[in-house]
Amino acid sequence: MEEQNIYNNDENIDASFNSQQHAEAKKGSKKTMLVLCGCFILAGIGGFGGTMAALSLNGGTGRAVLYQSVTNTENGSDKGSVDANAMSVKQVADATANSVVEIQTESVSTNPFFPQAVTSGAGSGVILSKDGYIVTNNHVIEGASKVTVKTKDGKSYNADFVGTDKTTDLAVIKIKAENLTPAVLGKSADLEVGDVAIAIGNPLGELGGTVTSGIISALDREINVDNQSMHLLQTSAAINPGNSGGGLFNDHGELVGIVNAKSGGENIEGLGFAIPIDHAKTVIENLIENGYVKGRPSLGVVLQAASTINSDKENVYIAEVEKGKAADKAGLKTGDQILKADGKNVTSISDVKEAIDSHKAGDNMSFTILRENETKEIKVKLGEADTTQTETQSYQNNTIPFGNQ
Repeated sequence: MEEQNIYNNDENIDASFNSQQHAEAKKGSKKTMLVLCGCFILAGIGGFGGTMAALSLNGGTGRAVLYQSVTNTENGSDKGSVDANAMSVKQVADATANSVVEIQTESVSTNPFFPQAVTSGAGSGVILSKDGYIVTNNHVIEGASKVTVKTKDGKSYNADFVGTDKTTDLAVIKIKAENLTPAVLGKSADLEVGDVAIAIGNPLGELGGTVTSGIISALDREINVDNQSMHLLQTSAAINPGNSGGGLFNDHGELVGIVNAKSGGENIEGLGFAIPIDHAKTVIENLIENGYVKGRPSLGVVLQAASTINSDKENVYIAEVEKGKAADKAGLKTGDQILKADGKNVTSISDVKEAIDSHKAGDNMSFTILRENETKEIKVKLGEADTTQTETQSYQNNTIPFGNQ
């Protein structure tokens, strides 16, 4: 396997806040650099050709109404036919521009040189409801002490945190506003390679409302971003730092993805990535209702992978077992090599993650391990991940945390 260089969202603007991590790309891919598209600097509704359904969510923070397209476009019903309902890029931009916002963040940190350094960041967000629920990326607002939202009409609002999810890089915030223009959620499952893709966001943190267009280049690209394996839409629409959290729209003005990363490096252009809205929708609903993703399974371990010589296969080891969590209760130990998960051979950390993600909290799964030259099979009852807690551990290279962080 070839190695990808994964960079956090400060995009090398300030080296002291930039952390480089390494992750494995799929065999055959070229060496690339993925950039989470936020910006950080150190300082002292329309139907759009279809029918909509209003989805009401009742959570502790109040009632949110999301708008979902329910009469799918003709796109894909007759492959290769001309879609009479398709809109031009200008029409999509006009219809959706008020649904995308600029986000500015401030984070206070301490270090030997600046007793109270303030890190200012920028990103984008998409309005979900008329009363101010907004989706963005977790990495845009992570660690922020203050989040400010600026709408298309130039008004600024202080935002409250509703919920965040590091695993999917999604977050929901809330502003006190009325009669906003929410985006209409499309169906990313209906997309095909070659379909029009239109990105709207806040590149460089100062160019709010920027519209770029391209096509859907791939539908299910597996990419490792900050040591999380994600299945993303790939687009040729120009994506830049600050676009994170912005919208990727189809040619019916429907939101089909949440922009979260770009691929950069020497001689690399036209590689942007977005979280498919079908994947994001369930997470968004959970964040609004619960503040976290309810029912997500937790093994409660930190895994470390070591590549074998002259092979793409990785040996996956348990680097740490969290006390009192599922793995600990089942008898898994630090140093165990995981050979199989649910009977399937494990050749990478992603194999373990996919096996766990196929379950829900409370399910039982089996692991075949190698411990002191002896093979054992251990049954584990998965716990529930508490994603509301702050991550306190440091993970490097190709180590991926699972469960409570």
